[in-house]
Amino acid sequence: MFETPTAPMDKFLQQQQVLQRLSEDLLQAEEAVREAHETATHEENIAENKYDTLGLEAAYLATGQARRAAAIRQALARWRQFRPLPYDAGKGIQLGALVCLVDAEDRQQRLFLGPDGGSMQLVSGAQIVQVISTDAPLGRALLGRCEGDEVSVQVAPKRLQFEVLRVL
Repeated sequence: MFETPTAPMDKFLQQQQVLQRLSEDLLQAEEAVREAHETATHEENIAENKYDTLGLEAAYLATGQARRAAAIRQALARWRQFRPLPYDAGKGIQLGALVCLVDAEDRQQRLFLGPDGGSMQLVSGAQIVQVISTDAPLGRALLGRCEGDEVSVQVAPKRLQFEVLRVL
């Protein structure tokens, strides 16, 4: 009937990939904070008149980058504490589930429900796995569902429908 994923989807390996990616993102964000701070405080960027705003703009940028770095640190902490449990058909899909969906055009999609998502894509064998949180509309719609269930979500003007093929 429907094809199931051939590559094993290991939750621990998926979690390690997320932690690696978040660590890389944090390094980039911290470097951006340093650069913006240096620009904001550099003596050549001291305002000479009210229209000279480079230093001020760099300070705003440094503040935004610092907030981004703090959010990544929080996500890292949540993912480090996260312990995905094996799928329990009695409870249905829960946080930590690896899910394979199929849409009306027979396209498969693999999802990993984590404590934080944010459009991160991972690679598992030859498969792409999208990380989403249970705060995302599709993540919320999947909670409690089981293999064979239909799931639908409203995305802008369209209603998307999926069938849950497999859950790990």
